[in-house]
Amino acid sequence: MKRLLSTVCITLALGACTSAEYSSDVSADKSVSSPSTPKNIIMIVGDGMGPAYTTAYRYFNDDPTTLAIEQSVFDKHYVGSSSTYPAKVSGYITDSAAAATALATGVKTYNDAISVDVTKKPLLTVLEWAKQQGKRTGVVVTSQINHATPASYLSHNENRNNYNAIADSYIDNGIKADVYFGGGWKYFIREDRNLVNEFKAAGFQYIDDYKQLSTLTLDKPVLGLFGDSGLPWALDDKEHHRLSLMTKAATKQLNNSNGYFMLIEASQIDWAGHGRDIGAAMAEMDDLAHTIAYLEEYVANNPDTLVVLTADHSTGGLSIGRKTAKSDKDIHSKYLWQPEILRTLPLSPQAFAKTFANNNLSLQQVNATLNFEISSEEMNLLLSAKQAGIKIVDAYQQLSEAQKQGKWAPRVEGPILITLKKMIDIKTNTGWGSISHSGTHTAVDVPVYAFGKGSELFKGQIDNTDIAKKIFTLLGKS
Repeated sequence: MKRLLSTVCITLALGACTSAEYSSDVSADKSVSSPSTPKNIIMIVGDGMGPAYTTAYRYFNDDPTTLAIEQSVFDKHYVGSSSTYPAKVSGYITDSAAAATALATGVKTYNDAISVDVTKKPLLTVLEWAKQQGKRTGVVVTSQINHATPASYLSHNENRNNYNAIADSYIDNGIKADVYFGGGWKYFIREDRNLVNEFKAAGFQYIDDYKQLSTLTLDKPVLGLFGDSGLPWALDDKEHHRLSLMTKAATKQLNNSNGYFMLIEASQIDWAGHGRDIGAAMAEMDDLAHTIAYLEEYVANNPDTLVVLTADHSTGGLSIGRKTAKSDKDIHSKYLWQPEILRTLPLSPQAFAKTFANNNLSLQQVNATLNFEISSEEMNLLLSAKQAGIKIVDAYQQLSEAQKQGKWAPRVEGPILITLKKMIDIKTNTGWGSISHSGTHTAVDVPVYAFGKGSELFKGQIDNTDIAKKIFTLLGKS
């Protein structure tokens, strides 16, 4: 009840606010001296994408037939780094909500906060300010569109986990974007409320299949939801580069004479980090890389556009190298990272684990499914994991309903997934800093990339709040 009352209070406060009444510690950035102002601003967040991820992608994307290690699409736009710590009350390590709030508002807050300050007072976001200046606005994400990062640009709530309340606010607090692309059927089409119908009534186009992106009417707002919660892993989605596909459609929809502000989030890099899943992580990075490559072409044709890319934090303590190995005449080094099997992985480890759990696969079938070879000993490990999963599920099913309360319902594929990811880590020599099966966030500084008009403002070592402050300045807020 206390949480509900706090949420209601925030909603009521927002309803009574004018732009001048938002709490804001954002002051004019004194380092900005009359830059050429971009018409369009594209802010990209690689959720969980610490420096090890962009470095690993360079090697993952390397052409093994050449002596050179090719520069990645990220490398050529690197301009500096950013600190990520939240408000002091939450210590030194941020969560996605506090980090996204800093990137969206220029103000530090507590972990779990969605664009409210430490006193739970709403904060003006760069997206809201852009909308007030007559620009079009949009969000393109691979999570649900009411997840922490998009919510921090679009809404205000004391806790990121209030998913239904955040979804409701996208209507109740005024529609703030012209384009919404991502997942979220379970939050926007509910028994108690159908927000999709409310968006339609407000004049929005609604689509739920990627194929419909090419059929949209221009100059008409659009809500596109393509998954129940988040989108499928890039490895498993029918469109492996779905972020770049949605981004292309969004730039067309948002294009107008007064310009636009767009948030893009490669949301599931973070999810792969939490899962300590290097295969899924590199596929999500590849989707983001294709998005950046498209935006390079876009900026070349629309030079009045600024693109800024950073991470909210790093996840999982990813290490490019797990342990040393004995040298041999063919390797010449005991320090190894071997991403070869990642380049041809045809499905996510999670998808394989489900397939293995539900079918009696032979060793030959497993190798064909994974597109790399495992040994008979490794096959036995997978079979043992399957038996362990069956026993765990059987034990859970024997519990009373009261005993099941507060427990996650286990799945047979759980131990299989853990076993397979460990195999992939050994084969690639990938390490993780977390001792649990769910990788932690870390406090390392994250890279900043920028190109296009005004990109020179983001050079050097900055704080995450500086990014929002500079964007506010570019949008004319003193």
